[in-house]
Amino acid sequence: MDIDKLLKELKQELVKLLGDKYKEFKPEIQKDINDFLEKSREKLERWSMLLATASLTEEEFSWLLKSQQDLIALKTLQGAGLSKIRINNIKNTILQTVFKTVIMSL
Repeated sequence: MDIDKLLKELKQELVKLLGDKYKEFKPEIQKDINDFLEKSREKLERWSMLLATASLTEEEFSWLLKSQQDLIALKTLQGAGLSKIRINNIKNTILQTVFKTVIMSL
């Protein structure tokens, strides 16, 4: 599995997902996404490899991804006044997108 290719694909998917909905904050959202992916890179690579070799189930992978939720700092959207509930929903959507993208790349 090519982690650089996977991260590039994730970046594109997440920027598209959030950038379309929050166009006025797109550059800042890109920075938040880049920060999250950079902080999670090593774990995503390790977990993806374990998933690819069936050493990790999809449920376990999903649980591990959810443990990364606090690393997603959507400072721009928080500063724009979005509620905590809405921010958490966006974080969940990001993690679901990461999950789907990794699964599809296997």
